[in-house]
Amino acid sequence: MSAAVDDDPLARVTWSVLAEPGDAVAGELIALFGPRPALALVRRAARTNTGALVERIGAATSFADGTDQVRAALDAAVGRWRPRLAGSEDRAVAATAAATAVGARLLLPGTPGWPSGLDDLGPHAPFVLWSRSDLDDPVGAAGCRGALAIVGCRANTISGAEATAEIASVAADAEVEIVSGGAYGIDAVAHRVAVAAGTPTTAVLAGGVDQFYPAGNHDLLRNVLGRGRVLSESPPGTRPTRWRFLHRNRLIAALSGATVVVEAAARSGALNTAHHALHLGRPVFAVPGAFASAASVGCHRLIAEGNAQIVVHPRDPVTAVVSGAGPGGTASPVATEVVLGTTSDPLVVRVLDALDRRPLDVDEIARRSGLSVDDAADALALAQLEGLAVPAAAGWCRR
Repeated sequence: MSAAVDDDPLARVTWSVLAEPGDAVAGELIALFGPRPALALVRRAARTNTGALVERIGAATSFADGTDQVRAALDAAVGRWRPRLAGSEDRAVAATAAATAVGARLLLPGTPGWPSGLDDLGPHAPFVLWSRSDLDDPVGAAGCRGALAIVGCRANTISGAEATAEIASVAADAEVEIVSGGAYGIDAVAHRVAVAAGTPTTAVLAGGVDQFYPAGNHDLLRNVLGRGRVLSESPPGTRPTRWRFLHRNRLIAALSGATVVVEAAARSGALNTAHHALHLGRPVFAVPGAFASAASVGCHRLIAEGNAQIVVHPRDPVTAVVSGAGPGGTASPVATEVVLGTTSDPLVVRVLDALDRRPLDVDEIARRSGLSVDDAADALALAQLEGLAVPAAAGWCRR
């Protein structure tokens, strides 16, 4: 599918309000028809059915087989988007105003400032990016020689912090941008070293750029604005959730020429970032630790399974970036790690994240979680069976 001419930023922002990050069906529709026509087709399909949309896709792509699969994918996608369709463009305007209020820039694919490495995500690429910085050109003006993703667990050890600081220092000396997620632990150490060294650093958030998360890193993220940027694909006002953290990780991997995992437990978001990097064809490194350390189990597994190179010296991952083994892969990312939490079902995780202190009805839960009403109802029933949610007179609540 060749990319359509994109002259409608508001339509792209509307898509970011309508669909969750990494929604491949939305990405394919935008690539095929353009953001505004794709929105019109989806609105029509939501009012009637997806038959006309399937025909339009068939006419545009000349596919002979797979009509049933296309229809099933579109039915599921329109079901996910239907709870958010009403007022979506108004929310897009509000998001743009909120971004302006904090001095954030809107970045569109193919325009100056758009990170080219994100294009390797294909239909999983973000619809837009929101960039917040105190600099006119947070990365380009520094003449970076590439970017290195440094990720790891939030509850890091002292040795993990020391390893992170050494790798980040070598990256700074080599004028390599440092990319991480702005979280506690390894992420925070990497950003602090970059800020102290005066090298560009990018923090990729799972929520909107208008509300720094976690709150304990507010001052750190403010300092990042003076040395680099804070990025998000979610519109301002979006709160971070567990599934958005996992989708955020694909951006960290795609922005970087290589990824190094300093510490990771057996089930860790850092491993999710590493697997995205692998599917993008980017080098992955892991720092070994004590064999009895729970914080190093994930790193050891990456090395043992041949999915990561062992870091023998802090310069190893930096050398991979500088040598040019960076963006340019073609595979689409596949999230192979299960989200952390009390349940392994991703739909249950999404509805639990959507629940509030007050009871919410199924329609509101579907809108917040980005699920269809039917999927949200099924996930709530499963959450009730697992003892995680309870129905109330006015809706659903967490147990």
